Amino acid sequence: MPRSRPGRAPLAHPATEEIDLLDVLHALADPTRMTIVRILRAEPERACGTFPVDVAPSTLSHHFKVLREAGVVRQREEANRRLTALRAADLDARFPGVLDAVVTAYERTV
Repeated sequence: MPRSRPGRAPLAHPATEEIDLLDVLHALADPTRMTIVRILRAEPERACGTFPVDVAPSTLSHHFKVLREAGVVRQREEANRRLTALRAADLDARFPGVLDAVVTAYERTV
């Protein structure tokens, strides 16, 4: 008899109209999270464990949670992987130009 796997809680994503500017700016105020966002601007979707960041897996999970709950990324589960995509269209609809401005300003400093 196969053993059942405990299910994960569903991932929470705010609706576009619920995305808060201060939450977005807070989420983007961390270098690791900015690395994630910059990579996702170039790739439509990426598996969570494949980002080139030097943090522990639990810390990386926290960064994804902050980005997801702020409305910056959308995550979905596929088999045993969690895939992440940037919600650029949602962010631009809610706050036109903000994501581009923050990323451009950040890239000038690195």
